[in-house]
Amino acid sequence: MSIETLADRPLTAEASFVQGRLTFVTPGDDKPYSYTFEPPEGVPASNIGYEAHVVRIENARPIADFLSLDVHGLAVVRHRSAVRDFWDEAQTLALGHPETARLVKDVTGASRVVVYDHTLRRRNPGTADRTPGVARQPATRAHVDQTVFSGPQRVRQIMGEQAEALLRGRAAIINVWRPIHHPARDWPLAVADARSVAPRDLIASDLIFPHRKGEIYLARHDGAQRWLYVPDLTPEEAILIKCWDSDEDVARFAPHTAFEDPTTPPGTPQRESIEFRTIAFFD
Repeated sequence: MSIETLADRPLTAEASFVQGRLTFVTPGDDKPYSYTFEPPEGVPASNIGYEAHVVRIENARPIADFLSLDVHGLAVVRHRSAVRDFWDEAQTLALGHPETARLVKDVTGASRVVVYDHTLRRRNPGTADRTPGVARQPATRAHVDQTVFSGPQRVRQIMGEQAEALLRGRAAIINVWRPIHHPARDWPLAVADARSVAPRDLIASDLIFPHRKGEIYLARHDGAQRWLYVPDLTPEEAILIKCWDSDEDVARFAPHTAFEDPTTPPGTPQRESIEFRTIAFFD
């Protein structure tokens, strides 16, 4: 059965799903922005409004083997890491980065993959994200890490003098997200099927750091969006997420967010995860 035939099948009442509360941006008159640090005196830390919507989030396990980065914007793979402790920075850099580059090459057929960053997360209830000295919290707003502007800019920042030559070919920014220590039953990841997300659903937003300004997409809610998750994703599995692609004929942006699964049993270990950020280059 083709990818398109299986993934395009209509959802039925018997389909496995949960009803999850996802947080979306509320579009305003001004461009959204958010500071990642204490803003200048008198400047609000953010001008972004959010609203929660309860949406149907489909169990993607029955179609996981058929999901495609270039069709749906995500892929699910089995991959056993050589890293024994991702909280050990030396191990993650020495083993995790090169194995992730190989994984993305194998999945995409890219000729070259650069792993340029990684973020560890450990859910700590009651702690705000980006609290100094505390691990990052799960990202709880529907977003995409790059935009049509910031994708190529990120390539230029990372690749320096090689960037313009590389950007004459195809390039894509792909996140590799995986649980660590135990399955991600607590606050799993929901990813939108890229084909169900209209351009008007993606709102460019400035993310302001101390020494640079990035741009991401925040997602606006639309009932036509199709959201997927992989229940009990294990540390021997990973989700690849398309965050930007220079090729306009494939899936380019897949919004994603953590969400509270209402079926999670009490006492479930709190989520720990890592995401690697990669740039794939194609001949």
